[in-house]
Amino acid sequence: MEAINRIFANRHCSFFFLLLVASAMSLAIAKTHHHDFIVQAAKVKRLCKTHNSITVNGMFPGPTLEVKNGDTLVVKVVNRARYNVTIHWHGIRQMRTGWADGPEFVTQCPIRPGGSYTYRFTVEGQEGTLWWHAHSSWLRATVYGALIIHPREGSSYPFFKPKRETPILLGEWWDTNPIDVVREATRTGAAPNISDAYTINGQPGDLYNCSSKDTTIVPIDSGETNLLRVINAALNQPLFFTIANHKFTVVGADASYLKPFTTSVIMLGPGQTTDVLISGDQLPGRYYMAARAYQSAQNAPFDNTTTTAILEYKSVLCPAKCTKKPFMPPLPAYNDTNTVTAFSRSLRSPRKVEVPTDIDENLFFTIGLGLNNCPKNFRARRCQGPNGTRFTASMNNVSFVFPSKASLLQAYKQNIPGVFTTDFPAKPPVKFDYTGNVSRSLFQPARGTKLYKLKYGSRVQIVLQDTSIVTPENHPIHLHGYDFYIIAEGFGNFNPKTDKSKFNLVDPPMRNTVAVPVNGWAVIRFVADNPGVWLMHCHLDVHITWGLAMAFLVEEGVGILQSVEPPPADLPIC
Repeated sequence: MEAINRIFANRHCSFFFLLLVASAMSLAIAKTHHHDFIVQAAKVKRLCKTHNSITVNGMFPGPTLEVKNGDTLVVKVVNRARYNVTIHWHGIRQMRTGWADGPEFVTQCPIRPGGSYTYRFTVEGQEGTLWWHAHSSWLRATVYGALIIHPREGSSYPFFKPKRETPILLGEWWDTNPIDVVREATRTGAAPNISDAYTINGQPGDLYNCSSKDTTIVPIDSGETNLLRVINAALNQPLFFTIANHKFTVVGADASYLKPFTTSVIMLGPGQTTDVLISGDQLPGRYYMAARAYQSAQNAPFDNTTTTAILEYKSVLCPAKCTKKPFMPPLPAYNDTNTVTAFSRSLRSPRKVEVPTDIDENLFFTIGLGLNNCPKNFRARRCQGPNGTRFTASMNNVSFVFPSKASLLQAYKQNIPGVFTTDFPAKPPVKFDYTGNVSRSLFQPARGTKLYKLKYGSRVQIVLQDTSIVTPENHPIHLHGYDFYIIAEGFGNFNPKTDKSKFNLVDPPMRNTVAVPVNGWAVIRFVADNPGVWLMHCHLDVHITWGLAMAFLVEEGVGILQSVEPPPADLPIC
């Protein structure tokens, strides 16, 4: 018996020794990547006109960052532009490192012109495609880039290893200064001017003036399987994306793997990413990849142009043999909600996942637009919304007001009074027919900097309900600091009695941005395991400007590992 115990003890020790060695090896393999981001104006020529656009390192789009799961990023941002700036690392969990999240006046004060700030964070447990962008005014129109997370050393993709990988950044271009566009809209109370073009990797493509010589070319070879990392970096527009004669195998979204499925078109709301495999299985030639608007808001003006890039087989010798125009793919109608629904309902996690049950916080948030009556001291030119009003937006009838004297995270950690309150409502103050004919008395939300408090470790469910106030619309809702499971979505008003039968508690997709269906709802769940202050907002920037946002204050738990790290010494001051 003693001999058996000795063998067991030795094995036990060996097992823990092996565990320690494996853990030390993985730490040794993890790398720290240092980057410098110089935010500066640079000459960028598009649509026949040269603009002084705000860029990172003079590049548009900005640099692609590539790391492995487990690596640490250290990015020093120096602001040489004339505007305040912050950088958000969209989709990074930022476990205990909220100071590095980036939304202006939420987790930090802005980096003033001439100032700098170093973002430090570790990428843990995430693989796939994310991105980074400015989170200050409308600077992200030109200040953005891809953030690619490869599997850990010694690990691999759960799908066939692609021959090559290409980031595809879908953007939106104004033939003027985008900051002037949003400032004019804020002054007049009207909707901002629509964009003049969409772009793929910064280029509008062949269908626009003065653009065809710089159209983005994406190479492929016969028999290859390649990975496209598609990112919707557009400011205000959900987009359809497709390639002529080629099918997509969707394998991931928002840096989470998915059960592979095949489709000829994908839809991404601003902020969302989708990883797709494509095969070089067509006759060698040139094929357009194209993106254009999914427009769900009725009677609202939108940019109805189409951006293109070219998928080019390497065996096609250009320019000698490139007199023939590339094949053009069919695109869904602008308002094709059926295609959007079919796509979003195809998203599944690769296997059974642990969805939070025994919910502690059951929340119901209405999201939508509004109209403020013209203040008595405003002239008519400042109230150019419908019928002499000013556009606004809200969640649960609260139009979010960003602070200006301190960031929300600073106010929380340093006990600065008067910056925010913690009385954001768990449900709408008035129950109404959310997707029906809404009384005009509900068009004017209250303004406030209201947070909702969550206990550390609480299990949260949120029903996100679109409303038909002004117009229903598909809203891409992004939660900072978290991934969440989308367990159901549907149309009309959410009914807790009948719609629970639609809940997928087996293999729902995990995302950081959910496209809430037009005139419909989505249900998400997550565990509040990341302390700090985390913004939740519509990723149509026009809507966040109007106040379609709120923030969670996730309280600290027990001990250092359940607490926010101390603020960095160079955290910008207000």
